[in-house]
Amino acid sequence: MSDLKGRTAVVTGGGTGIGLACARRLAEMGVETILMGRQLDRLEDAAKTIAGARAIRCDVTDEDSVAEAFAAAGAIDILVNNAGIAAAAAFHKTPMADWQKIQAVNVDGLVRCSQAVIGPMLTADYARIINIASIAGLRGGAYVAPYTASKHAVVGLTKSLSLEYARTRLTVNAVCPGYVETQIVENAIANIMAKTGRSRDEAIAELAKTNPQGKLIQAEEVAEAVAWLCSPLSGSVSGQAITISGGAI
Repeated sequence: MSDLKGRTAVVTGGGTGIGLACARRLAEMGVETILMGRQLDRLEDAAKTIAGARAIRCDVTDEDSVAEAFAAAGAIDILVNNAGIAAAAAFHKTPMADWQKIQAVNVDGLVRCSQAVIGPMLTADYARIINIASIAGLRGGAYVAPYTASKHAVVGLTKSLSLEYARTRLTVNAVCPGYVETQIVENAIANIMAKTGRSRDEAIAELAKTNPQGKLIQAEEVAEAVAWLCSPLSGSVSGQAITISGGAI
């Protein structure tokens, strides 16, 4: 895979999980990585494990925070929109505040960050936006309606932007993993255990069975797909929602 030496990438939600794995993989390709998220201490600890990485606090739900963070970041070639949250509940028991909280991070936050970089990207010689969506953005999901709706929005936005900016050097793609072994999935495991009385192993098996390969996805697998979409060799790939789900879709 062609290297990206001299390029700069922002990864939101970059302190843990998929975001951190993406930052590490991009750094291996020569990218200067900037980790963004709400918890600066965590970001700084993560940045110490990646050569040349920087940490910048950013709350994607706050317009001023986003503006300040991207101003501090400077010129950006690659944006990985990874910040996201999830929750599980019956739809008719979901408070509107919970619905809005998920949309505020997963959709509105992604829009703010994309708008922060997309202007300069339209005249740049190289530009990539990768949105971390989910297989939930391609199909329905019981008890996760707010999350599913948010990820459908991400996939739809990805396809629209890829067409809108097709005549520029910018490509816009989404990566749609199944259950990835991250803190969000740990929360889902704990929720299953609490609500059903199942053991941890049984809860993991419940999630893993959604993958025809019978396993949880690793963050590094998602990062490898992101790295390819960021590379020069993927220049004709845009508007795609690439699944990493063991064949679930």
